[in-house]
Amino acid sequence: MTRLRDRYEALLLDLDGTLYRGPVVIEGAPEALVDDVGGQRLVYVTNNASRAPKTVAEHLSELGFPASTEDVVTSAQAAAGLLAERLSPGSTVLVVGTDDLAREVDAVGLTSIRRFDEDAPAAVVQGHSPQTAWPDLAEAAYALRAGALWVAANTDRTLPNERGLAPGNGSMVAALVAASDREPIVAGKPYAPLLEDALTRAGTRSALVVGDRMDTDIEGANRVGLESLLVLTGVSTLDELRAAPPERVPTFVADSLAALNHPPLEFDVDGDPRQALAELSVGNPGRAVTVRAVDSEIR
Repeated sequence: MTRLRDRYEALLLDLDGTLYRGPVVIEGAPEALVDDVGGQRLVYVTNNASRAPKTVAEHLSELGFPASTEDVVTSAQAAAGLLAERLSPGSTVLVVGTDDLAREVDAVGLTSIRRFDEDAPAAVVQGHSPQTAWPDLAEAAYALRAGALWVAANTDRTLPNERGLAPGNGSMVAALVAASDREPIVAGKPYAPLLEDALTRAGTRSALVVGDRMDTDIEGANRVGLESLLVLTGVSTLDELRAAPPERVPTFVADSLAALNHPPLEFDVDGDPRQALAELSVGNPGRAVTVRAVDSEIR
């Protein structure tokens, strides 16, 4: 029988909670991906805008994943692309985030700044940084109140690490929503820009989105018409999946990435797709369960 991964030309892989938690690799994840890749394109797609693609690729390589800079697509890149589409070259952009995010802004012909005096910047871009503090948020609030365009790299409320769930960029975005009475344009998952960038990098739409969050990875896959695998190694749980709205229901669910290298347990078209979840607890570790019919409407 055909392995799950063999149905696709590319795998679009989330990072935090799917491949690693902070500096700690998820057990068995590298081995699952390098098991007879067979020419598939592996594209690493991260909502975390804090690090440059080169730094992400080096981290992945250190953990045992086959990765180069060209294999990494970040929400910082997607956010910078959105800004470049909407602003004139050289426009100033107030950066709330890391220096790597600022460099992505500069790379598309815009001018990154951290503070302003009289003339408000044309835009604010916000991405995760553990150093973001009240003065950074206040500066952004002043700019947003003055009419600046607002692009958020992502709105993940939490960020998985080796200790648990820490506040994510979405928690900081929520503070600015409250302070500005504005809502940002979002570049990262579940919105289309980041995944469309990843598909362009992969060179095919025959791709499986693999991730641990229903509200970003899975909903994002559904928005752009791709099939998806939810792995239960990060944020989302089986209990949450049982209660999930249709737009957050994955094609497949599994306890680990090992499911990529085995045929999935097939969907019973005459039954309730949520009942397939019971298969995970009756002796099928390492196998994906089909939650909804492949190529079906989202149910």
